[in-house]
Amino acid sequence: QRNIDGSDMYIPIYTAGQYAVRFTQPAMQPMYNMIPEPIGTSVTSLPVTAVTSQNSTITLQFNSNQIGTANNAQTASGTANVTTTCEQQITVEANNGSVTLRDTINFFIPPASYPTGARPAGRKDGITFENGNTEAVFILYAPLKQRVSLLGDFNNWTQTCTGLLQKDGDYYWTRVTGLTPGQTYRFQYLVDDSIRVADPYSELILDPNNDAFISATTYPNRPSYPTGKTTGIVGVIKPGDAPFNWTDGAYQRPNKYNLIIYELLVRDFVVNQNWQSLKDTLPYLAALGFNAIKVMPFNEFDGNNSWGYNPMYYFAPDKAYGTKNALKEFINAAHNNGMAVIMDVALNHATGQSAMASMWWNPALNRTAANNPYFYETAQHDFNVFHDFNHNVTPTRYLTERFIEHWLTEYKLDGFRWDLSKGFTVNNTIGNIGAWNSFSQGRIDIWQNYYNKMQAASADSYCILEHLGNNDEEAELAKRGMLLWGKMTDQFTANVTGNGGGSDINNAYWKNRSFWSDAFLDDKPGLIAYAESHDEERVVYNALNTGVAAGNLNYALARTEGMAAILMAIPGPKMIWQFGELGYDFSINSNGGRTNPKPIRWDYYQNANRRRLYEVFAAIAKLRKQKYDAFNRTTVSTGTNFGTNLWKSVVINHTSLKMVVVANFNNSQQIQSVTFPTAGTYYDYTRGGTFTSFGSPQNVTLNAGEYRVWIDQNIAGGLVTNIRDIIANNNEFKLNVYPNPVQQNATVAYELPKSGQVYIQIMNLQGQVVAVKNMGFQLKGYQLFELNRQSFGGVSLASGQYILQVRVDNIVRNQKIMVQQ
Repeated sequence: QRNIDGSDMYIPIYTAGQYAVRFTQPAMQPMYNMIPEPIGTSVTSLPVTAVTSQNSTITLQFNSNQIGTANNAQTASGTANVTTTCEQQITVEANNGSVTLRDTINFFIPPASYPTGARPAGRKDGITFENGNTEAVFILYAPLKQRVSLLGDFNNWTQTCTGLLQKDGDYYWTRVTGLTPGQTYRFQYLVDDSIRVADPYSELILDPNNDAFISATTYPNRPSYPTGKTTGIVGVIKPGDAPFNWTDGAYQRPNKYNLIIYELLVRDFVVNQNWQSLKDTLPYLAALGFNAIKVMPFNEFDGNNSWGYNPMYYFAPDKAYGTKNALKEFINAAHNNGMAVIMDVALNHATGQSAMASMWWNPALNRTAANNPYFYETAQHDFNVFHDFNHNVTPTRYLTERFIEHWLTEYKLDGFRWDLSKGFTVNNTIGNIGAWNSFSQGRIDIWQNYYNKMQAASADSYCILEHLGNNDEEAELAKRGMLLWGKMTDQFTANVTGNGGGSDINNAYWKNRSFWSDAFLDDKPGLIAYAESHDEERVVYNALNTGVAAGNLNYALARTEGMAAILMAIPGPKMIWQFGELGYDFSINSNGGRTNPKPIRWDYYQNANRRRLYEVFAAIAKLRKQKYDAFNRTTVSTGTNFGTNLWKSVVINHTSLKMVVVANFNNSQQIQSVTFPTAGTYYDYTRGGTFTSFGSPQNVTLNAGEYRVWIDQNIAGGLVTNIRDIIANNNEFKLNVYPNPVQQNATVAYELPKSGQVYIQIMNLQGQVVAVKNMGFQLKGYQLFELNRQSFGGVSLASGQYILQVRVDNIVRNQKIMVQQ
């Protein structure tokens, strides 16, 4: 059993013989942390009784006036005659001849007439700073509520008459004066004497159950929770906070139809799990050639360890990933690297910790109440989780529109990926998924409104919908400028595994989908096709466990290269899931469950075959950025084969680029007819060499799992050299190996230009990695390593010439060595 506000109960327990005093009347709610608890009574007198564990002189007082006394006794009683409203205090003092003990009950009697008054004109819900940031106006939308008090650092967390918010229809508001600019203040609303919430529009909240587990490195100088003064979620304001210094003025947002999106979860992408570390990965992502980063939800969610689809407060970045300025620094840096940042958001639902849910709650049924102005009482569709927002009502739409404005302007985000967008429904379809999927003009109208608000707040911002619905509704949304998730996981997996069934990838090309054939959409590819997302099983995991490459990592990776080439060649926006470019092969269900943390495998980049997959993605991403008009319109031409067999081809015919990509996903050599757009010389973009086309059907032979990417121009950098492979000069990064030639042992001496993760690898003269040794994290400066030719990275080096490479993060230094018997 808990207190009515959900907090734990506190029942004092005394040791035998301990001297103690406590009240037995009036009855008060036991609290884990004793706090002023309103009685909210209208009676004119209260019986008061206090007891002691030893004979004592006992004195009772009410508002500093004595109301009872007893000598050489263990009980004293009196009556508190309530003659005034507002703050009240009952005290007991007991003395056993040597020790004096005291206890106190604070409570509040509301005024007979509740204060009313019109809220200041033009102020939005939430908190507005005024008068040089020395005043704050608090406005709370709270229909059906009788009383709201503001508690906080500015009134010692005590309910007072001056802390009552004035009522203005369905709104409550107050003005706090005397604030110091730059100072942090914590606060809460106490609603109807029992519900404690932060303001729904709070931009920073404190969580008593989870904040303590956030490191000072991730969130330095985090405000402390007011322990002992309140319970539940607390809001924080800081009037006059210094504005962030943006330096991304030269950034141009990528056209939505040219997006190449990298989806990631901060928790499972960088070891430190914070914005600072994520910013450090931008050179890697920039070298990959993608132009957008989609980050899984990062507004405040329940707990610290989560995918983020359990939201509670929508205007505050979750502290588990760092401060608001650290987030802005990441966005600013991404923009300066030419990459958009897209926020994943769950506004289909919210958890019970949300202020909008908890203020109108049905504790008996543990769900939102029937009179909740934001939520349905019960979910309207079968895929809902937590509590279902009603987007047909004004309060929810206002909240969502404010959310849009806040994140697109305050944080300069480039757009949103809307989770479970089909759940923004106008009909109850519980038990009938087909009806939920069906065309809904009402749902389209909801999304048209939100799309318009996004464009008003930030022109050309991205509205990406995880609709996964019927094509008629999705095509209509695409015509209106929205982008739709195009799940193709099963189909691409069927090709990579070579299992055959379900390998048709026609739906990866938007024009092949029913209802998308309208000419209006010819140059509006509103479908983001993907083989992997956070929500789907990993392709290489399936390939290693269920396909023709089972147990053979190198073969699985080679087949995935073909998938990457085909996927990236199909016109329209594209997306991959984190580490998919390195063939991530841990199941989505590993480590105890779907949403549990997964291994962070940056070391995969050191594996030559995995890095080759990265380079295929990067090469075609680079080509798309150079020749974007060939990939953002209907350029697919004769000879394309998306069909059911395991031979796939994409033929692009545009004035800026002619391109043919073929991949053999069979487990045997195949000879198939391919039609090139024109006759002439085509260049192998990923392997080198040329191919002579006749401009008519001609046979192409590919081995099992093999693919080709041919283009009509000799464009350099097909398999791009990652910035990690740029060789630093000896002044920047000193490296010496002695003796050289190496007969048995040698000393590798190097001077790191920076601190970071260090690898030493041996490559043959063709650039293939022979062996790798992980040196761990090393500090900037001079380092030594003893190389044993018979046991380097688990490999014995044969006689011959090699390249020894020392790598620290994105800086490398190479030196040729000779190994002799």
